[in-house]
Amino acid sequence: MSDMLLTAYNGAILGPIAKLLGWIMNGIYYLMLKMGLNSIGLSIIFFTIIIYALMFPITYKQQKFSKLSQKMQPEINAINKKYQGKRDQASAMAMREETQAVYDKYGVSMTGGCGWMLIQFPILLALYRVFLNVPAYVTEVKNNFTPLVEGIMASGGYQDKMAGLVKDLSIYTTPAADFTVTDKTALSNYIIDVLYKLSSSGWETLKDTFPSLSDSIVSVQQNVSEATTFLCYNISDTPWEIIKTSFSANLWLMVFAAVMIPVCSYLTQVWNMKLMPQADPAASGNPNSENMSRQMKMMNKVMPLTSLVICFTVPVGLGIYWIVSALVRVVQQYILNRYFEKVDLEDIIKKNREKAKKKREKMGISEKQITNAARINTRQIAEPAKKTNSGVSTEQEAKLEKASEMKAKAKTGSMAEKANRVRQFNEKNNRK
Repeated sequence: MSDMLLTAYNGAILGPIAKLLGWIMNGIYYLMLKMGLNSIGLSIIFFTIIIYALMFPITYKQQKFSKLSQKMQPEINAINKKYQGKRDQASAMAMREETQAVYDKYGVSMTGGCGWMLIQFPILLALYRVFLNVPAYVTEVKNNFTPLVEGIMASGGYQDKMAGLVKDLSIYTTPAADFTVTDKTALSNYIIDVLYKLSSSGWETLKDTFPSLSDSIVSVQQNVSEATTFLCYNISDTPWEIIKTSFSANLWLMVFAAVMIPVCSYLTQVWNMKLMPQADPAASGNPNSENMSRQMKMMNKVMPLTSLVICFTVPVGLGIYWIVSALVRVVQQYILNRYFEKVDLEDIIKKNREKAKKKREKMGISEKQITNAARINTRQIAEPAKKTNSGVSTEQEAKLEKASEMKAKAKTGSMAEKANRVRQFNEKNNRK
């Protein structure tokens, strides 16, 4: 396997992720070729299974978090009720501390349910870049174009001809193909990017542009089509492009097939959402749990609809990834649901506490402090101290009385006895 193209996406954040995912895709496709399978679509399916197998520990932790959230919900609700209506800083700080203590007690993080989304989103964006320009990441696909590219670059005035082809066919590449550069490697890369974007009619236009290369064009088109066609789709085309082209040509079956990619993406996302246990928003420590619950339900409806809409405008390869990933998650959720039906949550809590304890010991935090703070139970949460008519709590009043008694019994010559004299002197002068 040779080096990747220079036209791979070079963004500071998504660029390295795209190159890593492209490297994995490249390896899978290379192994499949050795087995006689020349299909990027199948590579995407195997790639998706491998990616989700690697991320299974995160999926497990997310579901464990949901189960533990349900168990600790009564204690969190009690804390929310205790501080309901209190907006002062001291109450807010106390509420956060008591909520954190419950999370420490169960050995989970307050952000435990966010890990999956934080990881999945950049992967989706990076995969968009990979599927948009497969030759930049999959070397064997790139090599299919090499003989034709060499023939084009040997033709007179090829730069102007390729620039005109891009303009006439409205071909979009990332980065934009610039045929005014003198770097032969860059020109070769730009030509491959353009050739990869050609539709069936575009290949015919290419033959008209370079008639002497007709045989080479036909051969390369067949090889590339074999690699990039999955079922009846070109994985780099968008369903919307397929619909428009097929509608104009009265190819109704292709229109139906193109529509099915977004529809299947939507249905599999809905199926996955129904199987996935949802952490109760009340367990987040937010007093506005009812609003959060409504927002979560709305999000569960909107996310599949979003995938339905977006899937029309992204490469078919990404749609295949979405569908397969949802199906893989369905299988994972089924297995995990059966597992958590039998598992002892108390045993998980115990193990979580041990892990948290070791982590705190490394940080130098006193275990006794955490243990005392964690002893929160729904029935043991104290009500705020009652206040007397003077505005002072009964607990504070008792402390003041005890301090007065100690002052009255102060030994002669002690600091407390001298302080009593000063206080008596001041009270006598004030009465005058």
